Amino acid sequence: MSELSQVARYGRYCLRLSHWGCANRPFYHIVVAKKSFPNRRYIDPVEQIGTFDPLPNAFNEKLCSLNLERLQHYLSGGITVETPVAQLLGLAGFLPNHPSTYAQAWRNREALDNPNTRRTNVILKEELN
Repeated sequence: MSELSQVARYGRYCLRLSHWGCANRPFYHIVVAKKSFPNRRYIDPVEQIGTFDPLPNAFNEKLCSLNLERLQHYLSGGITVETPVAQLLGLAGFLPNHPSTYAQAWRNREALDNPNTRRTNVILKEELN
């Protein structure tokens, strides 16, 4: 197999979040799925390589587990990474941070400084004291 075909081995696949759980309690699997299938919800993924729990636990942590060896294998094969997974991998330190992560951090800092830009459902630690 030539080196070019080795690099593009997983070009037909993408890393994406697969929604599990319910509307009030979301839970996501990080899966390898076919990119071109029209409705990916009804086919089984190729492989699950991690999970993500977006709701904070008792220690105010959002949990994300990754199989780093398989993730590195797919990334070296040229797999496409969708935006939410790229943000998670950037925050985990596996990939460079996604540009939208910087934009969200800027909005968060702006909301801390200016109460007019703050959403009404956000409770800050400063307000609790």
